[in-house]
Amino acid sequence: MHIFDKNFSIIKSKNIGKDTRIWSFVKILEGAIIGKDCNICDHTFIENDVVIGDRVTIKCGVYLWDGTRVEDDVFIGPNTTFTNDNYPRSKKYLPNFPVLLLMNGCSIGANATILPGLTIGSNAMIAAGAIVTKNVPENTLVKGTDKHSQLPKDG
Repeated sequence: MHIFDKNFSIIKSKNIGKDTRIWSFVKILEGAIIGKDCNICDHTFIENDVVIGDRVTIKCGVYLWDGTRVEDDVFIGPNTTFTNDNYPRSKKYLPNFPVLLLMNGCSIGANATILPGLTIGSNAMIAAGAIVTKNVPENTLVKGTDKHSQLPKDG
């Protein structure tokens, strides 16, 4: 693991893989598990019950909440918003958070919003600014609000 600015990041987890790069203003809680060769950019927060695979890129301004599972080779664009409670209330917490699964090789564009408990399939592409409210099959492009279309074979 390589932390680029130890003075401005708080890394509590001991479960961070080899060659993972962590930039400034990142906070990673103790229970998080992060694979090898990841890139975690500035202003990122990773909660306790989060598992991240290998070769994952998390761009600036992303918060990964309890219940998030990220498989290998996933790209998460800047300021992507993930949620883990469909009906949040102040000072009221779920006993268990729904699992959000980002499957191998999927990509999430900048400023997309992903609701809790969903599965984004392998190699799916979520366009910038999309709002995702239902599961996304593998090799599918989502743009706008859940407008699915098939990705080209090479894409």
